[in-house]
Parts: sequence; C-alpha cells; structure tokens
Amino acid sequence: MNVDFAKFSAAGNDFILIDNRELIIKEKDCQFVAKKLCNRKYSIGADGLILLEKSICKDFKMKYFNSDGSHASMCGNGGRAVSRFAYDLGVANLKMAFETDAGIINAEILAHDKVKLSLYNPKDFKHNIKIDIGGRKVKVDCIDTGVPHAVMFVKDIRKINVLKCGKSIRYHEFFAPVGTNVDFVEIARDNTLFVRTYERGVEDETLACGTGITACGIVSVVKGFTKSPVSVFAESGDRLSVSLNFFSDKVSDVVLEGPAILTFKGTVGI
Repeated sequence: MNVDFAKFSAAGNDFILIDNRELIIKEKDCQFVAKKLCNRKYSIGADGLILLEKSICKDFKMKYFNSDGSHASMCGNGGRAVSRFAYDLGVANLKMAFETDAGIINAEILAHDKVKLSLYNPKDFKHNIKIDIGGRKVKVDCIDTGVPHAVMFVKDIRKINVLKCGKSIRYHEFFAPVGTNVDFVEIARDNTLFVRTYERGVEDETLACGTGITACGIVSVVKGFTKSPVSVFAESGDRLSVSLNFFSDKVSDVVLEGPAILTFKGTVGI
C-alpha cells in the first residue's frame, strides 16, 4: 500500500506526518510503520512518526511514535509540526486545538514558519534529586511536560558526553520502569539557555526536543536562574522561546514557540 506523507523539521527535530483520518494505518500496525519509515538507512528517516487523526471534540488528534516504534504521549516539536500540517491540509485554522494522549493543546500559526503552542501545566516536579552515575553523584530536577524529563545544569555544555551520560541517567533505576528523557542545560547571559537532550525512544541525542526545552525553561524560572520569557538555543542552533507564569509555587500558562518547516512531500510504500 502506498501512503502520502509530509516531512517536517522543527528546530532540527524531524518528523514524518501522515493524514490518518481514514485510519489507513491501523492501530496494530503503528509501531511497525514507525520503525520502518523512520529508518534513516532504508526509508525516509526521522526522529518520529506523527499520525493526524479525527477528534470528536477538537480540530484533530495527534498520535506520536518514536523512531524505535515506542509510543509517546506528547512531543513539543512534533506538536508544532502537526499544527502546521493540519493548517496546510485545511483541517484547522490559524488558531486551533488538538488532542494528544497527554492532554489538549492550543496552537497558533505565526509568521515566518513559527508556531506557538499553549501547553498544559507540568506535573511530578521533584527538585535536586541526587543519583549515582558510575560512582559519581549528580543532581537533577525532574519534571513531566507531557513526557518525563531529568534536567541537569552544567557549566560547559560542549564538554558533556550526551550519549554516555544521558543513557546512564535515562536507564537509572530511579526512573524505572519507563525511563526518562535527559536534558543538559547551560545558563548564558541575557536570559538565555543552551540545551542538549538525550531522547528515550530515539536512544540518542537529537538536535532539539520541544518538551525538553520546555522543561528546561520551566525549571530555570522556578529555580530563579532566569525570568519568563526564556530564550533557548537547541543543538540545531535554532532559537525557541518558553514563557510561563510562576506564582505561589505553581506553574501555569506555559507557551512554547519555535519553527516548524515543511521540507518535502512524497509517497511511500508500507
């Protein structure tokens, strides 16, 4: 069977998007299709597969699968990509709302290939968790911004072995059984962060992670390192913005803004 697709890049995080409103890809086949199409050696190649499906209460529903076939409840960069995809299809207007398995997302298409997402409030916030990695104690802040993240502040982000250190934290027993994404953050001047992320499901460093960048922005504001809005540079070099309200120890009105660019369209056999 041949299926039409669109390829999007969102701050270097790349995705295959398929209009699945007619359920041409069945639930039982989603993981297989994701692994097949995301393979960079034998197929299109991507960090993840996004299916746009019908919703009974919002403009559409987003279903996300990592490149290893595992399902994730949310993806921030993917959320911007699917918003642009839905607008291009005529499924949604410039302002829209869509379902994810983590909650409802409001989005707005802006100028210059930018998309703004209004996210749900984070949960499971744990400060200054100390874990043992290879006989060395490291301190992380844990937060769920749609998927779990462990945020680690570092002095020189270029010296971090993201693959080795990220993998050790991702599979640490503290985060069992589901594991965690791992974000390394360097604080710069002018209310700016530099972020590198090890993503579970991809099992490698990616050029950007939307929920990770959101997590880092939130944690940096809560800890008093920055003020909202926070400028965040991903490993791709793209700049994103995270804004929020923080009052009485509560985080609300979280917004992630950044690029979502259509790179090409095609047809692929599955």
